[in-house]
Amino acid sequence: MEWQPDILGGEFQSHAFTARGSDGVERTATLVRLRPAGAQPPPAHGHRAVLFLHGWSDYFFNVDLARFWAAAGYHFYALDMHNHGRSLRPESPGGYVADLAAYDAEIKEACRLIAGESGPDPVTLMGHSTGGLVAALWTSRHPGTVSQLVLNSPWLEMHGSSLVRRAASSMVRPVARFRPQAILRLPERGHYWRTISSAADGEWPLDERYRPPMAFPVRAGWLRAILAGHARVARGLEIEAPILVLLSKGSANGLLWSEEMRRTDAVLDVNILGVRALTLGRTVTVERIDGALHDVFLSPGPVRADAYARLARWLGAYGSLAGGPPGGSA
Repeated sequence: MEWQPDILGGEFQSHAFTARGSDGVERTATLVRLRPAGAQPPPAHGHRAVLFLHGWSDYFFNVDLARFWAAAGYHFYALDMHNHGRSLRPESPGGYVADLAAYDAEIKEACRLIAGESGPDPVTLMGHSTGGLVAALWTSRHPGTVSQLVLNSPWLEMHGSSLVRRAASSMVRPVARFRPQAILRLPERGHYWRTISSAADGEWPLDERYRPPMAFPVRAGWLRAILAGHARVARGLEIEAPILVLLSKGSANGLLWSEEMRRTDAVLDVNILGVRALTLGRTVTVERIDGALHDVFLSPGPVRADAYARLARWLGAYGSLAGGPPGGSA
């Protein structure tokens, strides 16, 4: 396997690969890794690893998150899933997937590649937003492959309640059946992007090819896949691995800009997410973080420091399940 210098530069490297899904389609994904300068090559076995899954219309760019995990004694990897980020191809619709299980093959291959470097032990899986939904479903479908599940504002349900989901499903189903890539004309909002991008009011340099201000177009087949995932979560996933769910304390989801969006989740309804979190498995910890954004680890400095402290505390309690207590924290 050949690793190439990554767009993040420095200590980051990436490897593009293809994986054939159960439908016979080969899809391109990209695995990113952190190799801190001066670090010894990873041992062939017995070293913990974490794999991060990004959200929709997103890609991996948070170098601080990677360094936190490295300081905690984990080999850090992130996966830019097909039709996202480093894996985007000109001929493919950005962000599109017709079935969330289509990600299974590339996650499985990423885990195989990680095992070749860090050993066969189960990985810690971390997901943000839609990536959190994908991570939870993957863990449920592949028992024993994940030692710990960390979810950062996972998109587990539609706004409001399951009634909203059912109504949306009934409307989108006919379109998704006959024209799955049809674009749905929904209101566009760039409020969350405004709070995180250094090109606006935030502090994070974003590549707008991979993280566009208004996100990718919403397509009928994609929305049907998301709603099916939500329905599966609502029925209960029965995950055995310990789960940490990090959420903002509040939401501000209006169509018009509000200053509250600087200190709340401007994308999802955190109250319904907190309820749905309890359907994931038997051991679930929910942390509500005052002042956090949709991605709690992109929040203003003092807020994300609180988020990292809560993650480190949780790892201190459950890290031994992944091969021993973490070696440190950030």
